[in-house]
Amino acid sequence: MHFVERVWSDEGIFGLAARVALSPVEGAYRGAVAVRTALYERGILHRARSVIPVLSVGNLTVGGTGKTPVSGWFARRLYEKGRAPAIVLRGYGGDEPLVHARTNPAIPVVIASSRVAGISEAIALGADVVVLDDGFQHMHASRDADIVLVSADQWTGSRRMLPAGPWREPLSAIRRASVAIVTRKAASDERVAQVREAVSAAAPAVPQAVVRLTPHDLRRAAGMTEAKRDGVYADMRRDVVYAMAHRKDETLPIASLAGKRVLAIAAIGDPAAFFAQIESHGPDVSRRPFADHHAFSTAEVDELIAAARAFDLIVCTLKDAVKLAPMWPDEAAPLWYVSLSVVVESGIAALDQILARIVEASNKTART
Repeated sequence: MHFVERVWSDEGIFGLAARVALSPVEGAYRGAVAVRTALYERGILHRARSVIPVLSVGNLTVGGTGKTPVSGWFARRLYEKGRAPAIVLRGYGGDEPLVHARTNPAIPVVIASSRVAGISEAIALGADVVVLDDGFQHMHASRDADIVLVSADQWTGSRRMLPAGPWREPLSAIRRASVAIVTRKAASDERVAQVREAVSAAAPAVPQAVVRLTPHDLRRAAGMTEAKRDGVYADMRRDVVYAMAHRKDETLPIASLAGKRVLAIAAIGDPAAFFAQIESHGPDVSRRPFADHHAFSTAEVDELIAAARAFDLIVCTLKDAVKLAPMWPDEAAPLWYVSLSVVVESGIAALDQILARIVEASNKTART
């Protein structure tokens, strides 16, 4: 656990003292966010308008709310509706672009430090619609729809903002959303209802949906090397185009977990929810959490491979698989990742309405 995450979660004297000490910085940050938002809402700060429609998927907190799978779900739905979407992310490499390339190999993924520049690059690649992954706070890029995710698994009573807490914006900011999606992995129905009630109180006019990120099957983490200049995603910082190797995955049913000794690895924003999902299928799990976006060292991989000899299965998230697989020797025990399905439990009409609006906007652009 990162030091700052310990500050947020520690209920003892250490956590309390640290949050009190950070309160002045939190207050300054909160004020800066409020001023910046007001300047954009009043038109004082300029928004860059795209010639093609833009759908943003974002959240209000630091950590895993499901932006990557939900962004991919929207891009895939637009692709199935005959559009040519591209996914645009902020300007660093990391695991999210590789995850998008793995799950949607036909959809370009553009990485750029400026979302506006990323949108321009997506247009140059032939996109007629853009999905912004983690774009809610980036108000310089105008958008046609704002999807905001709130994780029921990470929900707490605290509303502390950075750096004293995980909130990037207050809950009231959800009033800017076109749709609020409550995501869950292992959260109870009661917790989901609690989150929905809080969202309704903060933004009664914003439609809601509930999405479950549920394990679909286990897939062997192989063939995940980066191949240059194959055009699946563009890294504008280095002017290099990479591609995820695309192959038919070896799979196991999720029921294969039952009764097994499983070493579970997770370097994501909410590893506890991932572990709980695994455990719900009946294995004996040894948890190995790492910090979000953790860069695995050779020594750590060697240690995991050695530890794996005591287990029946080694399981990780797809975000971890794209980093671990190139370092995982063929002679080692197989590394499996959990393939997630995005299941809309309620609110599909609101999501379909957003998709229809984006498709219509794309059609109008094509006719002009």
